[in-house]
Formats: sequence, C-alpha cells, structure tokens
Amino acid sequence: MKPVSDFHAHAVSLPTIRHVIVHHPFLWLKAGWADLKANPLPSLAYGLLFALGGDLIILAALDHPHLLTVSISGFFLLAPLLAAGLYELSRANAQGERLLFIDSLRCFKRNGQSLAIFGLILALAAMFWERVSAVAFALVAIDNPASGALFLNEILLSGEHLGFSLAWFAVGAALALLIFALSVLSVPYMLDRDVDVATAMLPVGTKS
Repeated sequence: MKPVSDFHAHAVSLPTIRHVIVHHPFLWLKAGWADLKANPLPSLAYGLLFALGGDLIILAALDHPHLLTVSISGFFLLAPLLAAGLYELSRANAQGERLLFIDSLRCFKRNGQSLAIFGLILALAAMFWERVSAVAFALVAIDNPASGALFLNEILLSGEHLGFSLAWFAVGAALALLIFALSVLSVPYMLDRDVDVATAMLPVGTKS
C-alpha cells in the first residue's frame, strides 16, 4: 500500500471525476442490471445474505428498542463496504470475466489493509450514531416500551414527537450522505488500485 507522499513524490496523477448529469443514474441502473444478468447467482447470493443479516439484526434488537431504529438506519453507514463484493463482480464483468461468489470475496485480500481501515471508519461512524440515538431517544421517551414495535409507535408514529422525529431523520440523513460522499468512489478505487485510505478519499478534479 503506497502512502500519499509516494504518489506526490512520483508525480502520479489521481483520477478525475466526470460531471454527473441528469440521465447518468439511469445509465448506472442499466449497467447494474447488466451486471446482475452476467452474474445472477453471486449477485442474488449477496442480496439473500444482506436480507437474512438484516432480519437477524432486527430480531436481536427487538428487546432493545433504540437499537432497533439504529439497526435499520445503520445499513446506510455500513453498506458501502458490504457492497465491495458486488463492486468486484462488476469490475470482473467489465473485463469479460465471470466470478463465483467465493471468488468475489477475495477482493478484500487485494488491498486488505486499506479496506480494513476504511471499515474501522465506518464502524466508528455507526457507533457514534448509535450513541447519539440512544441519548436522544432516552431524552424523549416517557415510558420504557417492552417491544420495539411499541417504541416505534410511541416515538415515530404517534405524532407526539414529530419535531424530534424529523430532526433525528435529518441528522441521520446528513451522516449517511457524508458516508456516501466519502465511500462512493473510494471503495471501488481501493479495490482497483493499491492505494491508502487517505489517497482514495482525496477530493479530485472533475472533467466532462
């Protein structure tokens, strides 16, 4: 893994980002559908694992109401790294290769140190969000509901704490947007090249 100083010392140019225009998301969806058709079983296996993992987390959090809300929103914080295997499938498809599910997991070995550090950053962000949510919900909760359903109904659905709910969603959305901005290019970049986390997250120029 090359530190940032090595890239500057050897005058290695960082990649630039093209301007994103209105129709580009539709092109991305089309490319994603092509990746799914090219690798149906590995892609569906990731979807099944994410769904089962989410269900198990929610079941484990039912007796801890504030964790239920965090477990649902936490996917937005950890998803960029969890999707690394899907990025690898797409990368292989662009090169005309076909990978098995187990083969896509080997992407973590290629630049494992950088990906592990970035995973630590995401984990810290998730822990921060959990603590913020725990304190916030403790301040507004009048009772201590025994189940997550009662908790969600009292805090989020009853309308009695509408201002709090909107503020909580706004703060969570801002944090998720920050994580997305940091990871949308950096994770695929670390999978494709032997770069460190700081270099992968550096702001770069844009081009048409």
